[in-house]
Amino acid sequence: MSLKKMALAGAALSFMSAPVFAADCGPSGQSIRILASDFPAIHAVAGTAEANCGAAAAEFKRNHTTEAREIMNASLTPDPAEYTSVIVANSTLVQLMNDGLVRPLNDYVKKYGAHLQPNQLITIDGDVMAIAFMANSQHLYSRTDILERVGISKVPATYEEVLDAAEKIRAAGIMEHPLVMNLKVGWNLGEVFNKLYLAHGGTFFKPGSAEVTIANDKGLAALAMMKRLADYANPDHLTHESNDTQGLWEAGEAALGIMWGSRGGVILDDEGSTAEVTGNTVLSGAPTAAGGSTPAATLWWDGITIAKNVPDAEAEATFAALVSGLTSEMVMAHNDDAVWLIDGFKPGPAAAGVAATARGGAKSYPMFPQMGILHNTLGVELADFVKGAESAEQALADVEAAYNIAAKEKGFLN
Repeated sequence: MSLKKMALAGAALSFMSAPVFAADCGPSGQSIRILASDFPAIHAVAGTAEANCGAAAAEFKRNHTTEAREIMNASLTPDPAEYTSVIVANSTLVQLMNDGLVRPLNDYVKKYGAHLQPNQLITIDGDVMAIAFMANSQHLYSRTDILERVGISKVPATYEEVLDAAEKIRAAGIMEHPLVMNLKVGWNLGEVFNKLYLAHGGTFFKPGSAEVTIANDKGLAALAMMKRLADYANPDHLTHESNDTQGLWEAGEAALGIMWGSRGGVILDDEGSTAEVTGNTVLSGAPTAAGGSTPAATLWWDGITIAKNVPDAEAEATFAALVSGLTSEMVMAHNDDAVWLIDGFKPGPAAAGVAATARGGAKSYPMFPQMGILHNTLGVELADFVKGAESAEQALADVEAAYNIAAKEKGFLN
């Protein structure tokens, strides 16, 4: 399976403006039902699609939920599926394709996609399986005013510097828990391990095999770093995902954060926070670790898929509506909500962290078919280690054992 590589760094993040786009909403009188995550950029895309084509549809329903990843496969399995589209990221496209739940988009692209950029077409084995509209990554957020209070003049560039800064802030009595990270048990916890493991130079599987290979010195080093970081986070960190970490930051309760770039626009705006927080918040690239040069991050795209188990007319209308929202006009209205892969995007301060992370050579999220199984296993099995109830060696052994069972059930291992 070959994923079309996407240019995410440098000039590729800046596009020429496009002519005004007149929406073609496809077959009228159809049911359009969208499942998506809950953050501003996706609201911008889906909301624009509804504004353009909602009147032409029999119904236009949107479910924006933090549980989208957990329910998408079950939602698309029935025939007809509960949703006509799921807005996905790298890993969740593989998750849906493994179960044969999304359809090729080649014909729809020819009919409705003249305004799309070539690097938006996520092509696998010759078929366009998703339309990407934004790039994303987790990276560092810093309160420069608080760093300056403890004698730090530059934002940290390594995780060792992050830990040093966190200790100085705590020791100065400014904040007991100066760090926020998305450490919620499940997907978020698994992703923290993934990016730290990659930064330590780790590989997940033996070459050409689905046999997992994380129980090694690099895996142990990644867990040690994870535990040290968690010690500076809020005591409830194993329940924290993006809405929680954003809320703590906007409330002025954190000085260092590892958060998604897609939160940058709302964190830097003048709503829900104070000028003291927003005026001193700087977004920078994901830190490196252990003397390496690879940012501790995974590069992502978010994009549109169309369900397989729905009538063709519903599928076509859904695609037409959603791509009608991927225009320079939408980007102009929501420029700072994302690092858009769409004509008209002008990178600003909110895009600085993702752009720097991409330029630094961060790796794309692995799109092995079996990666979702490992990711989910990590998210469950590492919780006891982070709580201090299990050794790192035992945690990695538990991950490998649980993964092997699940991978055999799915046919990835004999």
